[in-house]
Amino acid sequence: MASTQTGSPVERFMASLDGIDVTWTRTDTDGFESTVAELLDEPAVGVPIPIDGVSLPSAVETDPDPATVRAAATGVTPATIGIADYGSVLLESDDRGSGLMSLFPETHIAVVSERDIVGTMADAFAELGPKLREDRGEVIVATGPSATSDMGEIVRGVHGPTDVHVVIIEQ
Repeated sequence: MASTQTGSPVERFMASLDGIDVTWTRTDTDGFESTVAELLDEPAVGVPIPIDGVSLPSAVETDPDPATVRAAATGVTPATIGIADYGSVLLESDDRGSGLMSLFPETHIAVVSERDIVGTMADAFAELGPKLREDRGEVIVATGPSATSDMGEIVRGVHGPTDVHVVIIEQ
């Protein structure tokens, strides 16, 4: 089913993020490191971002032990795909601990390239599905801050981060 929303996938993605209480910043590769540095609450952990010309600030520990991950205030991870219709980011599990670094800290900074923003969930699975089936990989579909209302009122941060910020790399 085709999306009925208008605008580019990037424009729709940013509008969807606004609608789910996720802050975002759009930057180029030159401004990436300083942008992330301004967003960090330390201590911070992260995974190197696989985009040419992009480096994490030195304050981000990229080879943390479990205690460092548990103590981290911010986690910075790459997002494989952004989904415009929902403001969701797809976070692939890997041997570097991306899943843990996106879920344990209070704040998660997800980094996605404009090139990797698609319109719909169907588009995302069409793009990523073959790789996941071949590699038997796993992916987290994250849409906004963690929230639950299992016990009545909505509570944030029970199953993941309380705050989410998406950095969109212009390419």
